[in-house]
Amino acid sequence: MARTDFKQLLDAGVHFGHLRRKWNPNMAPYIFGEKKGIHIIDLNKTAAKLEEAASAMRNVARSGKKVLFVATKKQAKDIVTEKVKTTGMPYVTERWSGGMLTNFGTIRRAIKKMASIDRMKTDGTFENMSKRERLQVMRQRDKMEKNLGSIADLTRLPSALFVVDIVKEHIAVAEARKLNIPVFAMVDTNSDPTLVDFPIPANDDATKSIELVVDVMTAALMEGLEERKQDKDRGEVVEGEEPEEGEAADEAAPAETAVDSTTEGEEK
Repeated sequence: MARTDFKQLLDAGVHFGHLRRKWNPNMAPYIFGEKKGIHIIDLNKTAAKLEEAASAMRNVARSGKKVLFVATKKQAKDIVTEKVKTTGMPYVTERWSGGMLTNFGTIRRAIKKMASIDRMKTDGTFENMSKRERLQVMRQRDKMEKNLGSIADLTRLPSALFVVDIVKEHIAVAEARKLNIPVFAMVDTNSDPTLVDFPIPANDDATKSIELVVDVMTAALMEGLEERKQDKDRGEVVEGEEPEEGEAADEAAPAETAVDSTTEGEEK
């Protein structure tokens, strides 16, 4: 598993928190001190929590379950897309639509609609449609693809979430908590770490900090996937699908309105 040392964390600026006036008191155990009105995160605590989270993430991957990565802020979306794509895990980087977890049945129907449009392009249906109708259908599909991202391949609820900035992604965190889905997250000094299962105290605004943490987590995922492959080769993994969770989600109440898609700047 990928490991980080104090110097790597320091060089990436993981220790820089928010202004003191923006702090969340629940972050007090992870704050080392203050400098020029800015809270400094205790990197020893970060290293320990990162190791704990990476170990749990590896176990999730080894069990063959899916982890959904959520990062819609502009500093994180490109990093998460690039890093997570290689693991085959789903991710949301454009916009979190309210009910994406608690109303998963509706999301699945949208996914099926996308697949239906794809079939129309190959079975000759498009040839019998007017140019205007084809354009309308393709615009509809493009909009769904942008909103759903890589979760189009998600056939059941994820077994865990990894979130960059739980303040911005508060709806995703709330939905996961409602469904008892474990949440891994980078928590800055303005965040409440008690809302997630595996908090990683870290600067969630700097690209280098985000990249370092995501690197560690995706490396843990890859290690878990490799261990699962080895277990299968030795015949130690029981084959079979997990119980379908999407049906239960159909009955869940829709979540609040979607998160504002306006991205945040680098500035604290």
